[in-house]
Amino acid sequence: MKIGILTTGHVNEMLVDEFGEYPPMFEDLFRRTDPTLEFESWAVVEGVFPENITSCDAWLVTGSKFGVYDPEPWIEPLKSMLRDIRAAGLPIIGICFGHQIVAEAFGGRAGKSDKGWGAGAHNYEIVSRPGWMANASPRFAMHAMHQDQVTDLPEDAVILARSEFCPIAMAAYGDPEVPDAISLQPHPEFMRDYAEALVNLRADLIGGERIDAVRGSFGGPIANDEFVRWALDYLAAFHSQRAAA
Repeated sequence: MKIGILTTGHVNEMLVDEFGEYPPMFEDLFRRTDPTLEFESWAVVEGVFPENITSCDAWLVTGSKFGVYDPEPWIEPLKSMLRDIRAAGLPIIGICFGHQIVAEAFGGRAGKSDKGWGAGAHNYEIVSRPGWMANASPRFAMHAMHQDQVTDLPEDAVILARSEFCPIAMAAYGDPEVPDAISLQPHPEFMRDYAEALVNLRADLIGGERIDAVRGSFGGPIANDEFVRWALDYLAAFHSQRAAA
């Protein structure tokens, strides 16, 4: 299987030498579970889009420093491309900014939250469990870094996971058993060392009254690999249904 990565942002220049860019983070994450996967990435944040949306078996949209409401010249074309991918019958996975723009592309809404920064390790509750998540634990933890949130889902979407801080933390679009897309607010590609480094870099933005709690959130089990199993089971179910149709 070949997964196309649509890169909507870059790792901060102060961290990139140590941690690398986002596409290799996702490649390393997914290949821990399935070493046979192939990847190709496009820097849509720089206006570089794939010429053929059928060149990959699935598409993944990364996180970004931008908001879906920003007047960046690549954001509306990306929304249009996501609608084209869905119409072409190919699956989509959105992460953080990707979560937000998938929701917007399909008729939902996202924007800056009045709750401030969601940073550090957050705990989420699974509220809907399709077959490809059948073995999921009732709760999971993952590293987060976001100000924006999905506020409204399109009519054909369902919430899969939530938290008090982030009521729409994971969603499926279309039939939840074989959705056209899934999206997730936290970052499964963030390992602890990178997540901590990013928190330290953004400590002033997060706020002094919150930073101790954010730093104290690290150290427990993180469900990065569990998310990959869900995602790969989702992709397998998606392509199995399409093959049988």
